[in-house]
Amino acid sequence: MDNQTKEALEAAVFRRLVAHLRQRTDVQNIDMMITAGFCRNCLGDWYREAAGEKGIALEKDEARALVYGMPPGEWKTKYQKDATPEQTAAFAASQKHD
Repeated sequence: MDNQTKEALEAAVFRRLVAHLRQRTDVQNIDMMITAGFCRNCLGDWYREAAGEKGIALEKDEARALVYGMPPGEWKTKYQKDATPEQTAAFAASQKHD
């Protein structure tokens, strides 16, 4: 597979992932962090970093909005729930590395 085709496929996969996350507003970022070690905010931050490597300046919330499909604050108001004590404990445990 040539690099151009590979990059086109990777871009399509990323777009599908973002579309999936936009539909699954029931999935909380903390749950993603606990189980996968990344969340919507991470994707937005990675997007911003990749843009920066190409000389494109994106603000943090601007890049995250590209993932959320709306400003992050709006998403939080509509969909984010307070973390439970169990989620907070699981997140803390997931951050411990040997």
